[in-house]
Amino acid sequence: MDLKTTDLKQTALNDIHVALGGKMVEFAGYSMPVRYTSDKEEHFAVRENVGVFDVSHMGEFLLKGEGALDLIQKVSSNDASKLYPGRVQYSCLPNDQGGIVDDLVIYMIAENEYYLVVNASNVQKDWDWISKHNTYGVEMTNLSDQTSMLAIQGPKATQALQSLTDVKLDDMKFYTFEKATFAGVPDVIISATGYTGLGGVELYVPNEHAETIWNKIFEAGKDYHIQAIGLGARDTLRLEKGYCLYGNDIDDTTSPLEAGLGWVTKFTKDFVNSEALKKQKEEGVKRKLVAFKMVDKGIPRHGYELLDTDGKNIGKVTSGSMSPSLNIGIGLGYVTKELSKPGNEIMVQVRNKQLKAEVIKLPFI
Repeated sequence: MDLKTTDLKQTALNDIHVALGGKMVEFAGYSMPVRYTSDKEEHFAVRENVGVFDVSHMGEFLLKGEGALDLIQKVSSNDASKLYPGRVQYSCLPNDQGGIVDDLVIYMIAENEYYLVVNASNVQKDWDWISKHNTYGVEMTNLSDQTSMLAIQGPKATQALQSLTDVKLDDMKFYTFEKATFAGVPDVIISATGYTGLGGVELYVPNEHAETIWNKIFEAGKDYHIQAIGLGARDTLRLEKGYCLYGNDIDDTTSPLEAGLGWVTKFTKDFVNSEALKKQKEEGVKRKLVAFKMVDKGIPRHGYELLDTDGKNIGKVTSGSMSPSLNIGIGLGYVTKELSKPGNEIMVQVRNKQLKAEVIKLPFI
């Protein structure tokens, strides 16, 4: 094990990751597997077959009561009134300075009952923020430390899992879920969601059942070349789809409109800072999050400077990597509105060189 500290939290599957030879690193206060074999091998395992991610570090809140929808409508940018039991919605929590507290996924379990899934590094911050706005008498429960979350992703994911549940996995529409028995465990949330863009499901289970479910998934998937996948491949897979990562591409200083999240920012209702964001929409943003691919040979990394062709700073790389699928450097970053159109040439400062890149339309793949 590569960690020198014992202060980190561990998921219920920690011993399995260590036994599999996972390289364990600190992530959001947890000891997490970054890879088991190589990032590239794991990336293609998910692209071509099926991979299993332990993402139990994520946070889960249960909100119950007559004011639950009112509270969610107040703190989130999307219109949660469009939800119905079994429906999932992507949204964000705007702060009152024009930025984003976090992005999250909202599940409507039943009338007056919602399940919120938030980023691992923001669990306490999000809990405090939502609690601060809870003037509606909503009963809030933080289930994060009791809940394990597994993401089973890839083109063969639903086939590999079908023997473990009566739910017709292939019939589930994107961003819907069912609460059902899975691998003999009752009341598992089976969700047709994921962070790879490659199909599959995410499962929410009590910690005490995590190991059983993990083992049964691998047994059921052995004919489908199933593999355990670390955070390294999770990052390259999400980047190839252009999915934002909180702390990189969006944070307390980035507006949802700048980040291309206008589609989850609905001005049909009032929410935190909605007036200021509405004004920003009317006036137009001054910078935008764009995707770019390298023209010159080089790998853009988080924090590298972005320049115009005259060498003037126009922003920074927020996420960047060598794309395993395209075999070129790809990235996301904020640039001035004038340079945000696909086809525009920009430069990336890689060490002491300025390398050419081209703004493109998402997704990369």
